[in-house]
Amino acid sequence: MEVLFVSHKYPPATGGMEKQSYELIKGVGRYTKVHTIVFEGDGSRIEFFTRLNRRIIRICKENPGISLIHFNDALIGAWSLTHTGYSHLKRTMTVHGLDIVFPSFLYQRFVLPKFNKFDLIIAVSQATADACTSRGIAEDKIKVVNNGVGNGISLPVARTDADFLLQKKFQINSTGKRLLISLGRQVKRKGFSWFLRNVIPELHDDFIYLMVGPTISPSDPTARLLKLLPTTVKNLIELFLGFPGDAEAIRGLFNDPQISAKAKLLGKLTADDIRILLGAADAFIMPNIKVEGDMEGFGLVCLEASLLGTRVVASDIEGIRDAVHNEKNGYLLPSGDVAVWTRTLNQLITHPESLTLQREDVARYTRQHFSLERMAQSYFSLFKQTDNPPDI
Repeated sequence: MEVLFVSHKYPPATGGMEKQSYELIKGVGRYTKVHTIVFEGDGSRIEFFTRLNRRIIRICKENPGISLIHFNDALIGAWSLTHTGYSHLKRTMTVHGLDIVFPSFLYQRFVLPKFNKFDLIIAVSQATADACTSRGIAEDKIKVVNNGVGNGISLPVARTDADFLLQKKFQINSTGKRLLISLGRQVKRKGFSWFLRNVIPELHDDFIYLMVGPTISPSDPTARLLKLLPTTVKNLIELFLGFPGDAEAIRGLFNDPQISAKAKLLGKLTADDIRILLGAADAFIMPNIKVEGDMEGFGLVCLEASLLGTRVVASDIEGIRDAVHNEKNGYLLPSGDVAVWTRTLNQLITHPESLTLQREDVARYTRQHFSLERMAQSYFSLFKQTDNPPDI
């Protein structure tokens, strides 16, 4: 069996899906011969899609050992349904969450039902699998394989390194403070504005909350254009583009001195700086909220934090439940419950003994249950079963 991987989410672009795609291809390549058609940023993405059918046919003819094609998200998988010329091959697809719940009537009504044409659909979490079945995709076609995270970032981090970094780059004096950190795009489902508005004012003064991730200016042309559109259209475009639709609310909240005294917006940082801050933080915060037509498919960034031994405090919602195992590598709290979030975080200062997870235990559990090797083995096993189904 040889496998052809097809993905438009791939390095050098950064993000959870890009990381998963790269590591999956590399990992499965240890078990069988793999071929790739991936978008690496050269040329037009539109051209990549329009030429894809011909490229697949050509590479399969040049490599007759290919018996299975894997599409690494539902967008490129949906596009492949328009293809001809390779229907004799097994076709599989990974789905990540938003690519299933995207709230377009046309997509939900006419595209999703056709996903039953795939021989296998791999969901990154049980929540994503449930979203598939609730939309009419056959349950027997769906398997759950959680994303994995590598050991390459699990180096010890000294708290003094984080204090030095914050002072030097941002003039933030964090000495003696408890560090909370969030990482990600400022999309509404992440719950950043909810957390700033409702929880930060209630936290102990010895906390500093660091927000890391790309920001956007009010004068950004896309932001200005979106404000002119009807709300329904604006929301669809924000979801499709992954546009930071929560950014304006976050900027406004930082005008409140009660919030800006404890919360700091750091913007986009280098991988090394992120590792230092994640590894030194007292807790990684993922305060997701329910947003209609969107979902957190998994929460890979939680694992990157817990691999460094940082306790994750996250909303008990959607695919996060697959990434954070309560009291194993973090704590799951009710989404949107201000009282519980406030009490739990304040206990880091008032009653630290009540939060019993230790750094070494968090890191060990994450390595054992979410390794890249485990992910690759699971995919390869499912590929073999799909390529050579057992006789019934």
